[in-house]
Amino acid sequence: MNELVTDKPHLLVVDDDETFCNVLKSALAKRNFEVYVANDVMSGTALAKEIEPEYAVIDLRIGYESGLEMVKNLIALDSNTQIVILTGFASIATAVEAIKLGATHYLTKPANADEIVSALYKNEGDSSVPINDNPLSVKRLEWEHLQKVLMQHDGNISAAARALNMHRRTLQRKLEKRPVRE
Repeated sequence: MNELVTDKPHLLVVDDDETFCNVLKSALAKRNFEVYVANDVMSGTALAKEIEPEYAVIDLRIGYESGLEMVKNLIALDSNTQIVILTGFASIATAVEAIKLGATHYLTKPANADEIVSALYKNEGDSSVPINDNPLSVKRLEWEHLQKVLMQHDGNISAAARALNMHRRTLQRKLEKRPVRE
C-alpha cells in the first residue's frame, strides 16, 4: 500500500455498516483525521498493524463479532490508542468491559461526528455527570442481566442460554431487539 505521509492523526473506524462507515469517514476527514475503514475484526486488526492509529471508533457489534475483541487487539498493538466504542446496543456490562479492556469512551448511537471527536479527546472522567433518580425498568434490567451473563460466557450464546435456563433461540431473539432506554 502506498501510504501518503501526512501530519493528520490516523483514525481507524471498524463497523460492519458500510454506509455508516463512509458517512463517518467523510465527517471525520473534515475534522482533520486521516480515516481508515474496516468492516470486520480481522481486517481491522490487520489494518491497525499497518497504519498504527492514534484513534479508533469501534462498533460494539460488528456483524456476529464483538467490538470488544477489536479493543483488545488495538490495545495489544499500542496501549496509547484512544478508542471510542459506539453502539446501538448499550449495556452496563459491555460499557464496563470496554473500559476495562482499554476503551477511552463508550457512546450510544446515534452519535454525531462532533460527539465522537469530543469523546476521542476526553481522557478523564466527569464527576459532574448527573445521577439518575429513576430506577431502571424491568425490561431494561432484563436486558442488562442478559448482557452480563453473555459477557460472563465470553459472548457464547449457547453457554449463556444454558446459564439462564433459557432456550438459545429465545436468548438470540431477546438480544436482537434494541434495548429499552430506561
